[in-house]
Amino acid sequence: MRIKMFQLVVSTFISLSVLFSGTSSAAESKSALNQPPILGFDSIIFPQVANGGMVASQESRATQVGVEILQKGGNAVDAAIATGFALAVTLPRAGNIGGGGFMMIYDKKSQKVYALDYREMAPALAFRDMFLDESGNVDNKKARYSIYSSGVPGTVAGMVEAHKKFGKLPFKDLVEPAIRLAKELPMSYSMAQSLNAKKDYMSRDPGTKAIFVKGENDLWNLGDTIVQNDLATTLTRIANTNGKDFYHGKTADMLEKFFVENKGYIRKSDLANYKAIWRDPVSTSLGDYKIFSMPPPSSGGVHLVQLLNIIRQFPIDKAGSNTVYETHMKTEAMKFAYADRSKYLGDPDFVNVPVKLLTSESYAKTIASKISIDKVLTSDEVKPGQYLDNESPQTTHYSVMDREGNIVSNTYTLNFSYGSGITAKDTGILLNNEMDDFSAKPGSPNGYGLLGGEANAIQPFKRPLSSMTPVVALYKDEPWLATGSPGGSFIISIVMNTLLNRIVHNMNIAEATITPRIHHQWYPDKLFVEKGFPVDTANLLKQKGHNVVFSSPWGSVQSIEYKDGLFYGFADPRRPGASAEGFNK
Repeated sequence: MRIKMFQLVVSTFISLSVLFSGTSSAAESKSALNQPPILGFDSIIFPQVANGGMVASQESRATQVGVEILQKGGNAVDAAIATGFALAVTLPRAGNIGGGGFMMIYDKKSQKVYALDYREMAPALAFRDMFLDESGNVDNKKARYSIYSSGVPGTVAGMVEAHKKFGKLPFKDLVEPAIRLAKELPMSYSMAQSLNAKKDYMSRDPGTKAIFVKGENDLWNLGDTIVQNDLATTLTRIANTNGKDFYHGKTADMLEKFFVENKGYIRKSDLANYKAIWRDPVSTSLGDYKIFSMPPPSSGGVHLVQLLNIIRQFPIDKAGSNTVYETHMKTEAMKFAYADRSKYLGDPDFVNVPVKLLTSESYAKTIASKISIDKVLTSDEVKPGQYLDNESPQTTHYSVMDREGNIVSNTYTLNFSYGSGITAKDTGILLNNEMDDFSAKPGSPNGYGLLGGEANAIQPFKRPLSSMTPVVALYKDEPWLATGSPGGSFIISIVMNTLLNRIVHNMNIAEATITPRIHHQWYPDKLFVEKGFPVDTANLLKQKGHNVVFSSPWGSVQSIEYKDGLFYGFADPRRPGASAEGFNK
């Protein structure tokens, strides 16, 4: 009875707040128009602070590589490239040269935000029903763990293209630290823990087993040394040729040979034809903040913008973070966004994705009008495009800022942890299993439980849909924030939660990151909440009709923000080994 009475009081308070606030949104309220505090003695946790530049990544040694490049006079793009190659060695479960991703860049000179798509691509021999069995059902083992699960890698091409447009130091110098680490890498606790947990998975392929499994009856320990000589040699060829070898030289020959011998589909012609693509970012505003993210084939940017546009129609700042009201409103909004993802999102080079409509203010207002504090919509009641007019989880994210005001926000992946678990012979390259991100059979869930439609069906040369959501944000048109996270289908909600905590709820970036997260992806009809989410709030949400499920922590947000000559960085503590480090002038 007391709980129901409390719920009634909360609902009444919020209704009155909405009534007296008229059509104002949280983003337009006075508190959100002013830049929120960064540090304060009332905070429970603080970010790292530096004045020379900063790097935040999921692995401390890769972070240090990026900082060293900044100290040597490199810009944010140089440091991001070096960090990316280093992560291929120090975080092999997600860092890669055999995968792909998205990079957001703010260039201070032009004062523009750029979006670089280096997502993997289906090879020429791929076909729509390649993962269906004789009964027409999806063969998940073939889609996720076989030689057929790999798309044409884009990471090396992405790093080369970013360097070509914005790089400052020689490309070779940016790869050299990764080569050094590949030749001799002390085993960190987190890497040992990860490899030991995946020992059986890594033992399926002889090439992978030879590198990453210590022994039949032995486990990796902190302080052991892991040697990746084949990867070091491959990286050396990449460094000496400015990346050309990977797509046109000896490495390309070796990859083709491996796929032919194992009856896979990737050929040297697929590698030679691969191109990283510059695309127009998607964006929205919250008060004086302008938030930019990736367009399709990322679904992350489109639906992050869509969600922020919907949620800002409600005064969530008056309720507070992780309250019944805020959680309810965010949950209902997520149902609509993930439903739209299932139907409309795909590779824009192959399908017409209605980006402008999905990210429009009018569409957001229409959806918001269907959301009520007094009703929980079931997933069956929410349909894709219901009110639309016609017109990784092993991924990793890192952020970089330099003293000139340049920003890089980069998310890249192999898809599952260690990708397909297959290493191309004599190259040291772990292969991705990104082909599972296509809709192998429209309406059937992928490895993250996401439903997909015709727009994301398999086609040769097509790029699979992704939830990766790297973000660059400006404050009053000046460089302010880089953020993003791994987390598979949870990535969009992770970034949304972090941004709302930072901007609307006036938390510093550390507090915004550690606050327990929520997630709903339309199907399954479950409201996931992290360990640490208020139990009383969860009980009230259950009484309203939400199917609340407590879950272990997810994501690994790596963020840096800038204000008045100082960089404030924070690495998510949800996964061991992450770090934010800077240097002082």
